[in-house]
Amino acid sequence: MSQSTLTKPPKRRRKVFNRLVETKVWEKVSYVEYREQVRHVYAGPKGAVLWACSLCSLHAPLGDRMLRRRRFDLRGRKRILDVGSGAGQIVAHLLKYADRDATITGCDISPEMLRRARGRLKSRRPQFLTADLTRLPFADASFDCVTCGFVLEHLPEARPGLAELARVLAPGGRMLLFTTEDTFGGAWTSRFFLCRTYNRHELLSTCREIGLEPMQELWLSGVHKLLRAGGICLELRRL
Repeated sequence: MSQSTLTKPPKRRRKVFNRLVETKVWEKVSYVEYREQVRHVYAGPKGAVLWACSLCSLHAPLGDRMLRRRRFDLRGRKRILDVGSGAGQIVAHLLKYADRDATITGCDISPEMLRRARGRLKSRRPQFLTADLTRLPFADASFDCVTCGFVLEHLPEARPGLAELARVLAPGGRMLLFTTEDTFGGAWTSRFFLCRTYNRHELLSTCREIGLEPMQELWLSGVHKLLRAGGICLELRRL
């Protein structure tokens, strides 16, 4: 994807209000302590309402439309991994639009969230397991498709997580990545779900550096693109 097809880089200036709202807990505690706090958040009431939040924010219905219209095309992908499955929002789409003979694996750091996903999906097709994004229990190049929805922001830095996602993705494989952007809405998401935000152009640069080629920037709708809402959504290809 050429630079000309990207959203023009914004001025390197963030609103003071966004910086004040966004949590910085991941800078104040050790990595292990931070990950335990994240587990606690998703095991509790906030995790319990995650599915409802996805509906209210339109991420679930518009994400469904994105895959239904093949803006991210699942056809031909036979080994699919969903990282950070949460309440099963993306796995629900995969069950509908992936090839019938494709294997679907979901993982999450929170066993409680996986329990909720199993209960909501009521399908024996996906395999779920507890796993940390930075230490995925899979061999190199195990999957030809990876989806990762709003998980990367629960790492202090993007590079370790992106590198691990790239490791388990086969050369030529495709990835659908959602993460929280450093916008007004992203700052409030950060405060509520104890996560950080990422700058869109810095994230694209990091992807390229580790061998994930950006194919296209995706938006949930034209309104989301106009308002820079809904987070960062990228289709990436493993070189």
